[in-house]
Amino acid sequence: MTDAPEFIAGREPEGKVGALIAWALFILSIPSANVLVLIGLAVSYVARGTATGVARQHIEAQIALFWSVFWWTIAAWVGIAVSAVASVVLIGIPFLLLFLLIWFLLSVWFTVKSVLGLINLLQNRPI
Repeated sequence: MTDAPEFIAGREPEGKVGALIAWALFILSIPSANVLVLIGLAVSYVARGTATGVARQHIEAQIALFWSVFWWTIAAWVGIAVSAVASVVLIGIPFLLLFLLIWFLLSVWFTVKSVLGLINLLQNRPI
C-alpha cells in the first residue's frame, strides 16, 4: 500500500483552493492598502501544511514573493522618510519623488506578479 495522495474526480488537489484564495488576496493589495496581503500571507502559511504538488509550489512562491516585496518596501519607506526630512532644505524633494515612485512600482509589480501566478495556477502550471 502506498501513501500517495489519491485524486478523486471533481475535487481539487490539496492546497489549490488555499493558493487560489491567497493569489486573489495578493491581487487586491493596491485597493486594500496592503491589508488583504497580510490575510493572504496567513492563508498561504495555513495552506502550506497540507498542500501538495503544483499548489505547494505556488504557496511557496507566494510566501517568497511577499517577503521579498516586504523588505524592498521597507527600504523604499526608509528612503521616503530620509528624503522627507531632507526636503526641508529642498535637496531631498527629487529623492522623495523617486522613492515614492519606487514604492508605487513595487506595489504594481507585486500585483502583476500575483495575477501571473493566479493564471499559472488556474492552468495547473508550476511557478
